[in-house]
Amino acid sequence: MANADLPAPKISIDGVEYELSSLTEQAQAQMQNIRFCEERIRQLESEWAIADTARLAYSQALMSELKTK
Repeated sequence: MANADLPAPKISIDGVEYELSSLTEQAQAQMQNIRFCEERIRQLESEWAIADTARLAYSQALMSELKTK
């Protein structure tokens, strides 16, 4: 299948679809900024989940230690 047969990639913003290729350079740059921020948020959420799991484990270890004394 040739690329000409594929539909142009689109994005929907506030219910309006835009072809990515029709966006201005500035709009495409802002899309890149949004993608970067979304990826960073996913990374931070993962780090938060790891830290929260560790905190719970430390709390359980502390409770076990307190029960032995």
